Amino acid sequence: MVYKVIGLMSGSSLDGLDIVYVHLQESVSTIKDSSRKWEYTILHADCYPYGEEWRQRLATARDLRAGEYLLLDAAYGHYLGEQVQRFIEAHNLHYQVQLISSHGHTTFHLPGRKMTAQLGDGAALAATTKINVVSDLRAMDVALGGQGAPIVPVGERMLLGDYTFFLNLGGIANVSAHGRQAGTDSPGTFVAFDVCPANRVLNELATLVGKTYDENGALAAGGQVDDTLLRQLNELSYYSQPYPKSLANEFGTETVLPLLRDAMAGMAGEGVDQGAEGGIAVEDALRTYVEHIAVQVRRAVEELGTDGGKMLATGGGAHNSFLVSRLRELLAPLGVEVMVPDRQLVDYKEALVMALIGVLRWREENNVFASVTGASRDSIGGAVWIGQEA
Repeated sequence: MVYKVIGLMSGSSLDGLDIVYVHLQESVSTIKDSSRKWEYTILHADCYPYGEEWRQRLATARDLRAGEYLLLDAAYGHYLGEQVQRFIEAHNLHYQVQLISSHGHTTFHLPGRKMTAQLGDGAALAATTKINVVSDLRAMDVALGGQGAPIVPVGERMLLGDYTFFLNLGGIANVSAHGRQAGTDSPGTFVAFDVCPANRVLNELATLVGKTYDENGALAAGGQVDDTLLRQLNELSYYSQPYPKSLANEFGTETVLPLLRDAMAGMAGEGVDQGAEGGIAVEDALRTYVEHIAVQVRRAVEELGTDGGKMLATGGGAHNSFLVSRLRELLAPLGVEVMVPDRQLVDYKEALVMALIGVLRWREENNVFASVTGASRDSIGGAVWIGQEA
C-alpha cells in the first residue's frame, strides 16, 4: 500500500516551516536485509519562511503566561493548517493527501521531568485542513522516561540504511550510529543523541553583521580560532554526560551564546574585521564555534565507537561548506567519510521522517525506539486527530 502523506517540520533555527508531500511504501524485506524497510518518493517540497511576527512569537513563547501560551498553541495550529492548504493549492494536491504528520515547534523540553511541549495544536490543524493529523510525536517516549530525542533515527534506519553514521546539522546537531551498539557487534541496534547546538548559534552570530546566516561559512573561514573560548565551550558539562541525552533549545541561547557574547564584549562597534582590546571579532566567534561543532561531532563518533564508514550529513548546516570541510578533516583519521546528499534530502530529511513517523502511528507500530532515547520500552508515539468528515 502506498501512503500519501504530508510531513511538517519546524526546527529550532526558526528559519521556516518545512513541508513535504511524500509517497511511502513498505518494501519487501528479508531477515538478512531488514535495515531498509520503507521506500519513499518526495513529490513536492517547500520551505515557507516565517515572517518576523511569527519568528518573534515562537522565539518568545516560553515567556508567556499559561493562558497566552495555549492561545498561541491554537493559533499556530491554525497557521500550520493554512500553510498546508497553501501547499496543497500550489501543487494541486486536492483530495490526494491521506494524512498529515506534524512535529510542531518545540518550546519546552524537560525529559528529566518527563515533559516536552511542541506548539501546534493538532486539532486546529485537522479542523483547518479537514485531513487526518498525527501530532505530539515525542510525548509518549518522554512519559516513558525517554529523552524524546533525537526523533529522526527511526526514519534513518527504515529509509536510509546504507550508512554507518547519520549527522543532522540543524538548530541542534545530533548523530546516530546504526547496526550496532557502541563498543559491540550486536546487530539490529542503534543509538543516537544530541551533540551540540549548531545552526541556531551560528545564525545568531551572523545577525550581528546583518546576515541571516553565514553563507558557505565564508565569515567563519576568514576568522581565527580563539583557544580560550574553544576550551570553555568544550568543557561545558553536557558534553561529559553519557548518552542517551538530548538538548533543549535554550542550551544554545542561554548557555552557549552568553559565552560567545562575553568573548566579543570588547568588540568595536564598527566593522567586524578586528575586535577591540579584550574582545574578539564576529568572524573569530564563528570560526571558533565551527571548530567546536566539528570537535564535538568527532568526540561523539569516538564515543559511539567506529571502525570507519560513511556518514550522511543533512540539515541546513550541510550547506555550510566550511563546516563540512572541518568535519571531513577531523573525521578522516577515524576512517569516517562525510557524504552530503542531494539538496532535497539535505533540506527535507526531517520532514520526510515526520511523514514516516505519522504513518507508523496510524498503523499502530512502534515509531520511537528505547535504544535511542533511553525510555523504558519502545513506543507508538503521536496523537491522532480525525479531520475528515464522516
